[in-house]
Amino acid sequence: MNQGSDQPSRAADASDPYERLGIAADASFDAVQAAKLARLDEVGDDPLARSRIEAAYDAVLMERLKERQQGRVSFAARSASQREQASPPPARPALPALPQLPQLAVPKFSGAALRLPSLGLASGAELWIPLAGIGSLLALLLFTPSAAPELLLALATGVAVINLQRRLGRLLVAVGWSLALLAIGLVIGGLLAGGLDPSLPMGLPLTPLQVQSLPALLLLLLGALLIG
Repeated sequence: MNQGSDQPSRAADASDPYERLGIAADASFDAVQAAKLARLDEVGDDPLARSRIEAAYDAVLMERLKERQQGRVSFAARSASQREQASPPPARPALPALPQLPQLAVPKFSGAALRLPSLGLASGAELWIPLAGIGSLLALLLFTPSAAPELLLALATGVAVINLQRRLGRLLVAVGWSLALLAIGLVIGGLLAGGLDPSLPMGLPLTPLQVQSLPALLLLLLGALLIG
């Protein structure tokens, strides 16, 4: 019994803190902690022996701290760093793939779509439809003062759209040309109405609104007959 208690006392009396704890100088922190607890269990309730073990433990920690502050790395720290480098990092969980956005079709405009239509006199039904329709509206404008020019222009534009759609085969193009001819005619008619006397030759008294509408009707008629 006495021989068993003498051995830890000799380890506790040693001057070197590592020898007091019974560990090597390159022991890891876990080994130092475990050695401290083991030595405390061995000495029991002896306050002097326990204080020496605590002092040795503190000395070891202070020495390790000085090594880190001075840029020196202990063998235990190097071994831990090598183990961390050798062990592969944990695999990251695979993230779910984002859904692919649908690709929007970009309309392509060819040179043929933007090409000006050719000019040529219509024939058959494409000839007599604008002559009969827009011609009748033109006669109403000239010989019926009570006729509303706005209504006549709207009807003439509709006839031109129908005839150009038959000739060109494209409704939007037909509408575009009809509106363009109507706008140009109204601009020309506005200039005429502001510069000419309302009493025109051949005894046809026209109001300024009728004078302004006349060029638009003529241009719609010509466009329906020639654009194709």
